[in-house]
Amino acid sequence: MRYRDGLCNPRSMVRINVYAGGILDRASPLRGDEGWVEAHLANPDARYVAVWRGRHLVRGDDPPHAVMLAREAVAPAIDQGAPVVLLGIDDTVAYFAVDFSAHDDNPSDGALADHGVFLDLREFGGLIAAPEASMLAQARGLMYWHHRHRFCGVCGSPADIREAGHVRKCSNDACGIQHFPRTDPAVIMLVSDGDSCLLGRQTSWPEGRYSTLAGFVEPGESLEEAVAREINEESGVTVRDVRYHSSQPWPFPASLMLGFYATAVDPTITIDHDELEDARWFSRDELLTPDGAKRLPRRDSISRQLVDDWLNGSE
Repeated sequence: MRYRDGLCNPRSMVRINVYAGGILDRASPLRGDEGWVEAHLANPDARYVAVWRGRHLVRGDDPPHAVMLAREAVAPAIDQGAPVVLLGIDDTVAYFAVDFSAHDDNPSDGALADHGVFLDLREFGGLIAAPEASMLAQARGLMYWHHRHRFCGVCGSPADIREAGHVRKCSNDACGIQHFPRTDPAVIMLVSDGDSCLLGRQTSWPEGRYSTLAGFVEPGESLEEAVAREINEESGVTVRDVRYHSSQPWPFPASLMLGFYATAVDPTITIDHDELEDARWFSRDELLTPDGAKRLPRRDSISRQLVDDWLNGSE
């Protein structure tokens, strides 16, 4: 299905995790062909995702729709040098992201006032169809990377955008190094001990909310080693039988969440209070009550998917 009407219309689609399920052809072999890219930019059928300081343009609320803009709506920003990134191709239609972050004022109060409002993806990402959520996550992650890598990390010279926004190249001919977008791998895991699972909470979270434990993979470390280390460091629990569940793009700001299950060997909890405010074992029956359900992580996160699958025995 092609998105030709200015809005991405949600449609039924099987998916595991929010922000996965993209259908665009990312056209990697063609991104370095400037003529090909320019032809798609000039095509009146091309559509554009507007990004403003990590937020996306949305219309409606029941359900919300991710707004896809036509060229005339974004042309002034592009002409003024706003970063533009190719997201991919659907059939013959190209989708780009345009960064409006140079605008001090919210563009939905000005130039884009007739098109929608800018909202944080976490507010609505779980409510829109998988292809649209995936597209916006890609746009958010790439624009965050561009904002943080305007200069060469080797020599400090300005780094120019290349290959339709998927490469930055140092402008210093003596250096000339290419920089590519990076994603930080993070493990997120549900630990079980019989009919109970281990959940923790941080002080910054809403009162009463708990989630699965998580942490970043360190250099020279396998995913399974990272799972065992992070669980032990944060909660003191030791585990075995680490097994993969699924993954989730998580551009908040630049992670790929890799979900796992593990089985406790020693369930004794010793909390690292620099990491967690609390960690507890919750029984399946407890979490299936209305009060227990209120403790669970947000529905757009892989953490919730890990818990839900464990609760219904499909892990």
